[in-house]
Amino acid sequence: MRIIVDADPGIDDALALYYLRAQQDTEIVAIGTVHGNVPVEQATANALRLTERLGIGAPVAKGAARPLAQPLMTAEDVHGQDGLGGHAGDDPTTTHTGESAAEQLARLARANPGELNLLAIGPLTNVALALQIEPRLPQLLGKVVVMGGALNVPGNITSYAEANFWHDPEAADLVLQAGFEDLTIVGLDVTMASHAPGEWLDALPQTCYARQILGFYADFYGSFLGKTGFVPHDPLAAAIMLQPDLATYVHDRFAIELTGRYTRGALVADQRFLAEGSPFGRDIATERTKAKYAVTAENEIFLDQLKHAVTQP
Repeated sequence: MRIIVDADPGIDDALALYYLRAQQDTEIVAIGTVHGNVPVEQATANALRLTERLGIGAPVAKGAARPLAQPLMTAEDVHGQDGLGGHAGDDPTTTHTGESAAEQLARLARANPGELNLLAIGPLTNVALALQIEPRLPQLLGKVVVMGGALNVPGNITSYAEANFWHDPEAADLVLQAGFEDLTIVGLDVTMASHAPGEWLDALPQTCYARQILGFYADFYGSFLGKTGFVPHDPLAAAIMLQPDLATYVHDRFAIELTGRYTRGALVADQRFLAEGSPFGRDIATERTKAKYAVTAENEIFLDQLKHAVTQP
């Protein structure tokens, strides 16, 4: 599988890159960075650091520095000031391409119709901008997997909203209504349930870089959840992209709440079981293409795979 990764590295973004690197027959074609966990300049430097550390030969394009329609917010309290738990290390020796992440995504999709897949594990600003550059993007890309949303569980940045969608609700809604033909959403319903306990982290070698960056992340989740360990949001999305059978799904049409005083950024769907032609209609516009939303995952299998991935030299 050939994959473009759009990310805001970010500790769990780093784990997703570890996971993808470890899989046979998987190629990271390019990486785009975006605001989110940290400002885009830091996210870009981290992406370059990670490609160097992991031996990933993919170009890195710097993407959107702010959301489409709201002020910039970041999450250094979760990921550390450097985005990698205080362990970003030296400045990268490589540089980003100079092309924007949105332009890179549109160009690669045009040049490889139907051959490339998109893993979007940050706010969806770059993807929304790429849709403006290339409206045929939904037909040009293959599989699209998005990490975001909280459908039937509480949000993690507000009571209703998950962080990636909350950081740019307008962009997320544009992506969900764009008509991607094979769209999977991996939200908090499955990622929170994939919590890796403290014993999982303790089993990693002391010299393992993933263990070093996860220390800060685990401290945050200890205070947030009141238990040891951490939640591997982004690597689970990567795993589901490569192994769809790891999860079970509901199929529906989705939208993002944009105007609610308390619910802005929330993922919504009309989950009523309505007969065909019901006079009650649907609350979510029928022109939106159906997407899959993951509701359960094989967590033990995934966590074993992730442990193998982050301990590879």
